[in-house]
Amino acid sequence: MTNSANRLYERVLLLRCQAGDQAALEELVGVYTPRLRYYLRKLLREVDWTEDVLQDVWLQVLRGLPKLADPGAFPAWLYRIARNRACGAFRERRPVCALEEFDLAEETGDELRLEDADAIHRALDGLAPEHREVLVLRFLEGMTYENIARVTGCPVGTVRSRIHYARRALHGALERTSGHE
Repeated sequence: MTNSANRLYERVLLLRCQAGDQAALEELVGVYTPRLRYYLRKLLREVDWTEDVLQDVWLQVLRGLPKLADPGAFPAWLYRIARNRACGAFRERRPVCALEEFDLAEETGDELRLEDADAIHRALDGLAPEHREVLVLRFLEGMTYENIARVTGCPVGTVRSRIHYARRALHGALERTSGHE
């Protein structure tokens, strides 16, 4: 399916969920759970917490899904819930949430062209949490800057700058890794 066909199918799936269709809900959970799990692992960096937070996310989604007015807003809404739950886990288990606001310079490029997926995933683990987050949302989830801004609760300009600096940090981490092998 094309990207636009996927978005349309997802909207239909969400409408079916809102109408109480259990099979549609199971399919939606099946589609998003692996992606959310990855996102949460990159935020939390604690595999032990991930499943608990993931379960909390889906419980909150189930409660709020009937009230979601715009099915097109679902991905940003879902990831905002996941981010809030991850911050809540940090507050419960650590004194401060690691996802702090930064005001960085303007973002320029848009495409991330790197060959080795394993090296990228390892390098992501070494980045600051706010950098990991925007890279996962932009390049793995394919979110727009506006949706990332909704998820993170910061202005679009900050999202652009975080992506810019995150890409630089990722490239630097990959260069250091390839230089040591």
